Parts: sequence; C-alpha cells; structure tokens
Amino acid sequence: MKRLITISFSIVILLLTQTSCDKDWLKPEPLSFFSPENVYTDKAGFESLLITMRKDIKNENTSAMPNLTMEFAASDLASPWSQLDFYNLTPNTDQYYRFLAMFTVWYSSIKNANVLITRIDDIEWASEQERNAILAEAYWHRAYWYYRLVNSYGDVPFISQEIQGAKLDFQTHSRWTILNKIQSDLEYAAQWLPVTAKAGAISQGAANHLLTKVYLANTEYDKAIEAATKVITGPYALMTQRFGVDAAKAGRNLMWDLHRPKNFNTAQNTETILASVDRFEAPPGARSVGLYTMRMYNCQWFQPQVLDSQGKPGMTASGPMYDSLGRGNANIRLTGYYQYDIWSYKGATWKNTTDLRRADINWVDKHELRYNNPVSVDFGKVVNTAYLAAQVDTFKHVYAMPHYIMYVPQDDPKAQPMGGNGDWYVFRLAETYLLRAEAYYWKNQFALAADDINKVRTRANALPISAGEVTIDFIMNERGRELFAEEPRHSELVRVSYIMAKSNLGGYSLSNFSEKNFFFDRVMKYNNTYEKKIQLLGNTANMAPFHVLWPVPSLVITANTKGVINQNVGYDGADKNVAPLTVIE
Repeated sequence: MKRLITISFSIVILLLTQTSCDKDWLKPEPLSFFSPENVYTDKAGFESLLITMRKDIKNENTSAMPNLTMEFAASDLASPWSQLDFYNLTPNTDQYYRFLAMFTVWYSSIKNANVLITRIDDIEWASEQERNAILAEAYWHRAYWYYRLVNSYGDVPFISQEIQGAKLDFQTHSRWTILNKIQSDLEYAAQWLPVTAKAGAISQGAANHLLTKVYLANTEYDKAIEAATKVITGPYALMTQRFGVDAAKAGRNLMWDLHRPKNFNTAQNTETILASVDRFEAPPGARSVGLYTMRMYNCQWFQPQVLDSQGKPGMTASGPMYDSLGRGNANIRLTGYYQYDIWSYKGATWKNTTDLRRADINWVDKHELRYNNPVSVDFGKVVNTAYLAAQVDTFKHVYAMPHYIMYVPQDDPKAQPMGGNGDWYVFRLAETYLLRAEAYYWKNQFALAADDINKVRTRANALPISAGEVTIDFIMNERGRELFAEEPRHSELVRVSYIMAKSNLGGYSLSNFSEKNFFFDRVMKYNNTYEKKIQLLGNTANMAPFHVLWPVPSLVITANTKGVINQNVGYDGADKNVAPLTVIE
C-alpha cells in the first residue's frame, strides 16, 4: 500500500486502525513528484503551503457540517437537535456530529504548519524579513489550532516538528504548557508579520488578536490589554456607516451590511482583521460547497410537519421564502435565550429593543412565517404552532432566525438554498474590544471594561451599560449578541471556565474542573433544552459537567502503543491517564 513518507500524528493513527495486519505502509517509498523534498525548494513552494493553511481556516466555516457550528451546538446559545444527549458522545461514537473528527482534522492542519516550520531553512532566503514573515504565519496557524485544541480537549500532545516515518510514542502535554508555547510563538509572529495583508492572509493584527486570547487564557491580563490595544490603535476601525453591496437598500441597516459576505474583505470594511475567502467564481478546486449557514442554523420551516388547520402540510420547499430562508435543518437549534431573553435590557425586550442586532428587519420571527403551500386552506396566513402534531415540533420546525447573519444566497442557480459561497469573519475589531473589556474585568477595572463594551453596543444602537453592570455573564452575553455563528463559542466558554477555575473564582477550582465548571453551569442556566429535558430522535437532552471537554478519539489512544495519550475525565479510558508533560522539547 502506497503511503507518503511524511505521516502526521492523525494519519498515523488512522492508518494503524485501518491496516493493523499490514506493515507495508511502514516501508519508505521512493520520493514522489509531490514529496516535500521536491516541493519546498523555493519561496513559491513555501507560499503554496501557506495557501493550504489558509484553506484549512476556510474549511472551518464551509461544508455540510462545518466545524465552527459544533462550537455553538455545545453551548448556551444553541443545541444539537439530533444529539441532545451528550452521554451519546463517547471516545468511540460521534453520532451525527463531528466532535471526534475535529481532533484529527485539527492535527492535520498542525501537520501542514510543522512541515513549513521544520523546513524553513532548507533553502536560501533573499532576506531575513522574507524568511521570518513566512515562518511567522506558520507559527500563527499552528497556534490557532492548538488554541482550539486546548479549549476543546484540554491536555493534548504537542507536536513541534514534521514527523517523518511512523511514530507511536506520543505523550500528552499540559494545556498550560501548550499555552505558554503558542504564546511565545505568537509573540514572534507579531514581530514579523506584515501590518496589513491581502484577504485571507495573516497580519500583525491577527497575531495580536489571537495573542490577546492566549494571554487571557494564561491569566496575563496586562499583556492581553497591551496586545488588544495594538489592534485597536492599528489600521482598523469599527464600521459606523452603511456600506457595501446593499448600502443603497433603504430597508436594511448597518448590521445587515456588516454581515454581507461580499463586504467582509472589501477595502471599505475597516473592521475586518481576518476573514476567510470563498468565492463561487473561483475555480472548482479553490471554492467550497458553500457556507451552509441557512441549512445548519435555520429551522425546518418547510417540512410537512408544519401543518395547517386541516392537519395537512402548510409549507412547500419553493418560492421566495425558500430562496431567502433556505432549506433549514436545525442542526444548530437556537435557544430561546438567544432568540429572546438575551436582548432584554432596562425594560426593553426583543420586541422593542433599539439594538440593531435584534431589529425586526434583521430577523425572521415566528409570527413572520406564513403558510406558503398554494393548496393549503391557510395559504398566506401566519403559521399556527397549535396545529403541529406534537409540541416538540416547535423545537426544530418553528423558531426565530437571525436572517442578517444566516442569509447567503446561492450563486449557482441549480443549487438548493443551503447557504452559498461567501467569505466569513475569523477575527474582527468588535471582538477585540470585547476581549480587552474582559481583561479589564478580570483586573476589576470595571469602568474601562464598560467603555470597551459600550464601543460595541453604541455602534449597534444598543443602550450603554454602567461600570456596575459589568459581569462575566454580561460580557459573554455581549459576545453572543455580537459574534453569533462567528466566534468559536464553546472554546471561549471553556477558556473562561479555566480562568475562573485557576483563579478560584465563583467557587470553581482546577482540582475538580470536570465536576464543577462555569461552562456547564452557564449552559444549564440559559439553555432550556436541558432544563426541560427535550426528547427527540430517541435522545433526551442530557449533559454533565465533564462534557465541558470533548473526548479524545479512542482510536488515537489505543493505536499509540509506545506512549500514553490521556483521555478526559468522565470518559472511558481516563483511568489509564498519566501526568501530562510540562516541558516541550
């Protein structure tokens, strides 16, 4: 069986499980035309690998089950309707969602970065600046994926270089050790990356933004403030005036413009720090199948379960509503908290808030869904949920949707409306303000925290808050209002959970992190799917504190025959854990 001589951590494991009786893959093969020795012979070869890394970032937000959606499916703001019982997530079972698959996908991305890092001095560079800028971007990409890994799976193996040949003795490293390493790498990257970069490439702003998150995770709040301030005072500014493709449409507003994918990477948009690039007009190999936002997040409004007054299907998958709302599947089912409660402030509710992020023109609420089946007796009338066969059907068939975020038209006229090709935010300045506000909050500098939060709220025409109202819950709420379907929600909640545990805040500690943590308590408080024990598809909504971290795939652990990769507490296999390494060689 032919195998590339360069084998990544994840590929090694997968090959072991697929070819346990065949050792031929261990034998070196002659170098192919596409082997590293034949590709990375000049600057162009290294730049081609950077393009692959940028594509990995794009893939986070595209395909029929984008990885980023899993961040919301396991959160306070949304539920995974087909995997409500998190006890069904085991080291051996993914059941519909990609919590296990992401582990190996992310290591595959790390492998790409490590190839470049390891081979950076295989060629003569025209200048130190040229070499270091390319190395800096590779460091950034590796740090990005490790940031996600340690805030999804906790302690994991750190792989610092290209792996050549079979390796079966991986060891788990402490999350804190990995954070220290990527912090150092990002500090280097921030020195050598360009101040500005073309769409999809990494700039100093992207380095300092990610570095802010890592400093926060490491509880180095002064450094987080310093890094965030470099971004805020850099070549960026919050958008405050209408702009872009729909700027002339009187029925829309600034938040609509800010969330048009065609506006993400334009010169007009001074808020973008980093956005992925995905265009329908690109060659087939350079574009994805689409963002699938309408498919993943929107309700199944068009399904036959949406009955009219005669008990007949009131909806059809056709017409203008189908084109604009798409073929929703409710894979990421929005909580009532995000739909309604999170918008309540100083007497205002979701119905009358001045906040443009919940403006009526930007959302499609339940009362705006109308029967569109021409043969229905109720054609054109507002959908009546009392006609549904079961009340649980409202869980996935009828709920409010943030149309201004989800709507991405299909450029391909033959494609079903799932959410077409489009750029997508990775980092933007509004989040930088909220990160700095969080750093000020941990330092008890509440007035400064309120100032930064109000920069974001004022732009959205929301009422400002006072210093006395700043709490970590309010900050996470503001992130939800501003960054829905954009931030890695689960990762950020876990990051905050570790901060509180390490600092012994709120009754949390590292000693019993898998038994009591901020993530679990917040999900139980705000995600009523679990409070009400919703039952669907043979699942009863259920979650325990140890589900704060996802399981390491058992195939990775069992195939690592000469070392120990730890399993997270609460999952099968954790009894075999050993102390994680605290030094990266």
